[in-house]
Amino acid sequence: MGERKGIPMALGLLAMILFFIASSSSHLVRASGDADDAIFYESFDEDFDGRWIVSDKEDYNGVWKHAKSDGHDDYGLLVSEQARKYAIVKELAESVSLKDGTVVLQFETRLQNGLECGGAYIKYLRPQESGWKPKEFDNESPYSIMFGPDKCGATNKVHFIFKHKNPKSGEYVEHHLKYPPSVPSDKLTHVYTAILKPDNELQILIDGEEKKKANFLSSEDFEPPLIPSKTIPDPDDKKPEDWDERAKIPDPSAVKPDDWDEDAPMEILDEEAENPEGWLDDEPEEIDDPEATKPEDWDDEEDGEWEAPKIENPKCEAAPGCGEWKRPTKRNPAYKGKWSAPYIDNPSYKGIWKPREIPNPEYFELAKPDFEPIAAIGIEIWTMQDGILFDNVLIANDDKVAESYRETTWKPKFTVEKDKLKAEEEAATGSDGISGFQKKVFDLLYKIADIPFLSEHKSKIFDLIEKAEKQPNLTIGILVAVVVVFVSIFLRLIFGGKKPAKVEKKPERTEASNNQGSGENEENKEKEKQKEEASNAARRRPRRET
Repeated sequence: MGERKGIPMALGLLAMILFFIASSSSHLVRASGDADDAIFYESFDEDFDGRWIVSDKEDYNGVWKHAKSDGHDDYGLLVSEQARKYAIVKELAESVSLKDGTVVLQFETRLQNGLECGGAYIKYLRPQESGWKPKEFDNESPYSIMFGPDKCGATNKVHFIFKHKNPKSGEYVEHHLKYPPSVPSDKLTHVYTAILKPDNELQILIDGEEKKKANFLSSEDFEPPLIPSKTIPDPDDKKPEDWDERAKIPDPSAVKPDDWDEDAPMEILDEEAENPEGWLDDEPEEIDDPEATKPEDWDDEEDGEWEAPKIENPKCEAAPGCGEWKRPTKRNPAYKGKWSAPYIDNPSYKGIWKPREIPNPEYFELAKPDFEPIAAIGIEIWTMQDGILFDNVLIANDDKVAESYRETTWKPKFTVEKDKLKAEEEAATGSDGISGFQKKVFDLLYKIADIPFLSEHKSKIFDLIEKAEKQPNLTIGILVAVVVVFVSIFLRLIFGGKKPAKVEKKPERTEASNNQGSGENEENKEKEKQKEEASNAARRRPRRET
């Protein structure tokens, strides 16, 4: 009887277990359920052969492989060889319009061996009627959008480029996103998302975090701007021959004063100077080392006559000086330098000439971009590194769908990889957490380098950061160097560059103010010459080692 009562209880418990399993399973495989909500989705769970088309172009000899991501049972499309060009394309069942509603482009990449020079981006291709064939897919094949990581030398960015047809000229123009985010520097799986919205807004996400927001119609966000300027400089306009761009000219009425002596030297002997008391005229500055002895193996025939090495004369230490005393020089009060006429305002000055503006024949107005449809997805890259893995390529019309894929396909992998990396760092550094600190420092520096006003100095900053990553023991030193760069740039932006050097006032410069520049140049040359002579005089004779 007791056994029969236990059966319903066991069945109830079994039902609860199955319910929780079903609930958790539905969460883990939600992406496959959401596939119906996706316009296109490629998981690479199955081999790409027969579904994706590899280019037959001779230059594209890199071998694609269907391989597992390191440490996972999840498959992806792998770049298997170094220093190769790769090209592969997947035709869509139907073209995707980018003109109506929201369109989300998303994919994962993992740089398993890092990325020093190469691309890991995707091209979203126009229909084949625009002039390309899958078997001939290459870098000339026309695309609508190019999106994804690219890194080589000074280049370190997540590209977003779109091609747009000018309705006036009929030409397709590439428009590049300004100040794009940087490529993550680790070897973990990262997911890249571009959200194109109907209000002309573009959002770039990395790992679900917004890194860049832009407007397709804004000249501040794309280069060149989508909408051209209304006017352009007239290419046929020429500067008149009598156009004078000189703001200042030498005063034609100025005359060199009669008492201006251009030949007077800058410095003369100081006749008032006297030999300091206690100066040892008869003592040399250096003497033979009395403790030095000729080496036993010294051969006069082979080595030459032996000479004792020189030491400083100890008698000179307490004296003002030794050797022949020479009268010093002083500034010549009659020196004025080479005369030149002072500058005055040019009465004929007309300003810097510019060609006149004319209406731009290629100007047009649009309420929103006239994007070409996407008919295929292509990966066309050149890379020096192997181990680049593409996975979970998605096109959707809802950013919530893309978020769902990130949560179910990317995040579990990323979490495992991040935990593994953390464990490896802790094992390598012990419990002091130095490596984890360095990682946080590098991540912070990459984020700072993405600040728009630092764009001109981005390559210099990246070089410093990359050197630190390769030599982690130098992190603090490199961090200080980067901070110095940041501070220097900040001060330049505030104060407009270097402050003008102070000009030392020269005595007795009557009527010489207009010639100060030329006089100072000669003065500086003379001083440099004297410094060099003094340096040569103070140089000691080489000593022969005992």
